[in-house]
Amino acid sequence: MAVIDCDVLVIGAGAAGLFAAFSAGQRGRRVQVIDHANKVGKKILMSGGGRCNFTNTGTSPANYLSANPHFCKSALARYTPSDFIALVNKHKIAFHEKELGQLFCDSSSKAIVRLLLDECAAAGVQVRTDTTVEAIETIADGWQLRTSGGVFTARSLVVATGGLSVPTMGATGFGYQVARQFGHAVLPTRAGLVPLTLSGKPLQQFDGLSGVALEVQASCGKASFRNQMLITHRGVSGPAILQISNYWQPGQPLHLDLLPGIDALAWLEHNRRERGASELRTVLAEVLPKRLAQRLCELWLGDKPMRQFDPRQLATAARLLNDFPLTASGTEGYRTAEVTLGGVDTNKISSTTMESRLQPGLFFIGEVLDVTGWLGGYNFQWAWASAHAAAQAV
Repeated sequence: MAVIDCDVLVIGAGAAGLFAAFSAGQRGRRVQVIDHANKVGKKILMSGGGRCNFTNTGTSPANYLSANPHFCKSALARYTPSDFIALVNKHKIAFHEKELGQLFCDSSSKAIVRLLLDECAAAGVQVRTDTTVEAIETIADGWQLRTSGGVFTARSLVVATGGLSVPTMGATGFGYQVARQFGHAVLPTRAGLVPLTLSGKPLQQFDGLSGVALEVQASCGKASFRNQMLITHRGVSGPAILQISNYWQPGQPLHLDLLPGIDALAWLEHNRRERGASELRTVLAEVLPKRLAQRLCELWLGDKPMRQFDPRQLATAARLLNDFPLTASGTEGYRTAEVTLGGVDTNKISSTTMESRLQPGLFFIGEVLDVTGWLGGYNFQWAWASAHAAAQAV
């Protein structure tokens, strides 16, 4: 079987892998990319509702979760959202800001995949799909990989295999296997940016409300996010819930402010004075979805005219509206998760080059590492930044 020799071999043709490949290629390196999937960038294509939220202009290290919160600082500082925006402009891809610094393609995620592939082609990078790695070993001057598509030798090996989220897109734990093979610890993984499920009484209480959406402030411990929540057949979803899911652990209490920015007690007292004859459900339906307002009154707040609420009852109602306790039973899991929390422990990885401190010439980039961004383009920015860092060192 013919041996394919290169300077840099990248495993994984997703956002981080393709970016690292062309960036290394631009430095004169001979680069090969292999991926077990039948086409490249599958998660890019599905991201952002098919429009790819490719970065966030407000990116900072505070937007990431990791056992070592300092690890991401160097790479993020050296490849910024402005740098990627310049690349998007170079390729004449139209984009817009949706909210909170989130940048999306005007047309389709395909534009970002095309950008990455065009840059790879220009840099002489070879990209091979349907290629499964069967064995990895070190040799005198680097690496030898036996694959379903032949034997590869390389000076540097870049692992850009992603995490476990969305297995239908081909996600596997292969990158974690490689890390362990060469002595790296892998921190416990779990689904992140994922809908939460309810069961038993909490699920029954929301029965029939599927499809209801509203703005909430979702809190867990010290973390708090204000955004939309969607009630589903199985629990709750929407940006606020996806964000807080990164911080929630089974058994922990969750709290929802159903009237974010409104002092519920002052608001209820005002309506009691000014609209005493109006039913509470009618008044509530002006600031909450009607079906939810009715359910709150039926199960928790009482269903009567405003003037019939005494001060104690109003205070109880206000507490519930500004601090609604939600007991989640679990998450929808990797099936629908946007990211994987945990991963390759950054403790033995260089924060400036992404190179293993245990095995020279071995690099880990993107989601396979224990660095997870918030919802809103942060994970793509980590893919670009970590890939750029590695590409300058291979």
